[in-house]
Amino acid sequence: MRLVFMVEERSMKELLEVLLPKFLPDGMDKPIVIAHNGKSDLAASIPRKLRAWHTPDDRFIIIHDQDSHEDCKQLKENLLALCKNCRHAVMVRIACRELESWYFGDLAAVSLAYGKNFINLADKKKYRTPDKIANPKDEIRKLIPTHQQISGAKLIAQHMSVEQNTSTSFNVFISGVKKMAIC
Repeated sequence: MRLVFMVEERSMKELLEVLLPKFLPDGMDKPIVIAHNGKSDLAASIPRKLRAWHTPDDRFIIIHDQDSHEDCKQLKENLLALCKNCRHAVMVRIACRELESWYFGDLAAVSLAYGKNFINLADKKKYRTPDKIANPKDEIRKLIPTHQQISGAKLIAQHMSVEQNTSTSFNVFISGVKKMAIC
């Protein structure tokens, strides 16, 4: 059994390739992470890949940013509808608002990655609930003008803790992946 992750963009792929080995069970087949060119490419790819995938025990995890969608549950239902009639176990997880929200959930990792202390930001109302930051991608760029999406994802992921993140969507993602890995 292997986990196959379908993600919107390369930055999430880079983050997962560093993060997943930190918590997946030993002896498990190496996961596959398939990056797409945005939301529409991911949505078009889901039914095609699920129908064409011939390894029956593989399990799929689809990760989609919430972005401006108001209703996470509806977004998740829409993505699950793309998976109907597939032969594989599928789980959908939503990163509330964006991948960068997960970074704000672990400011210690951001601090270590960039060599500057951002930990005290967690005390400010704006950053207290990372999943509610309106545009976390812009916020991270304001704090760290040199931040690049792909290299930043790799860098921050090296320091991220799967136990100490304050982003609810990150924690829901981690617990879901753990369940998929042991079922």
